[in-house]
Amino acid sequence: MSRSLALFAIGLVFGGGIGFVTAAGNGITFDGHDHADPAQHGGAEHHAEVAAHDHSAMVNVSAGPDAPGLDVAVTKDPMAGWNLRVTPQNFRFAPENASTEDRPGEGHAHVYINGTKLARLYGNWLHLSDLPTGKVEVKVSLNANSHSMLMVDGTPVEARITIDNP
Repeated sequence: MSRSLALFAIGLVFGGGIGFVTAAGNGITFDGHDHADPAQHGGAEHHAEVAAHDHSAMVNVSAGPDAPGLDVAVTKDPMAGWNLRVTPQNFRFAPENASTEDRPGEGHAHVYINGTKLARLYGNWLHLSDLPTGKVEVKVSLNANSHSMLMVDGTPVEARITIDNP
C-alpha cells in the first residue's frame, strides 16, 4: 500500500511539472493582470525588453471612417448586479480567432473593474455581479486576436463609464 501511495505521489509531482512546463511553453498562464500596471508587471519599460510577449505589442491603425471605435453602457439588472453592453464600430468579435494571427477589424475586448482585469469579452453583453460598493469604473478595451492593444493613431480604443453601486 505504501509503495502505491509513493508511486502515486511521484506521478502527481512529475505529471504536474510536465503539465506546467507544457502550458507555459504554449503561453498559457493562470493569472489575469494589467500589463500596464508597474506594480503587477514592470510597466512599459519591461515590455520593451520582452519582445516575445504577445500582450506587449500594439496594433495601430489610422483614424478615418473605417477606424474602430467603441461605446459602452451599464444598466442595473432588475434581479441583481449590472449589465454591460459593448457596441464596437468597424470591429467584429472573433472568438474563433483568439490567440491567433491578427486580422484587421477583428478580435475581442478586455473588461476592467477599477483598473483590474475582470474578463475577456467575445460579444456585446456581460453580466457584472459582485461589484464593489461606491463609485466603480468599468473600462472596456478592444484588442486584436493576439491580445495586442488596438490603437487609433496611438490612442487606445477603449471606453470608460463610472457607476454608483449602492
